[in-house]
Amino acid sequence: MKTFLDVLQLLKKYDIYIHLGNRLWDIELAAIEVDNLYKAGLVDNKQYAQIKLVLGNEHEAEEKKQSSNL
Repeated sequence: MKTFLDVLQLLKKYDIYIHLGNRLWDIELAAIEVDNLYKAGLVDNKQYAQIKLVLGNEHEAEEKKQSSNL
């Protein structure tokens, strides 16, 4: 699990499709869905930590990108 696309592919395995039209919102919703998968026991601790790290990095990068566009 290295990219946001990897996370989206994992979510698709559980029939979770995310496209809100705003990349930042997509990342935030993906984080919520991953939390739900973890609570349901479908994602192990190591994978969960890795996914959260990817999403955190993507979120930070997207915030910087959006703030520089203002």
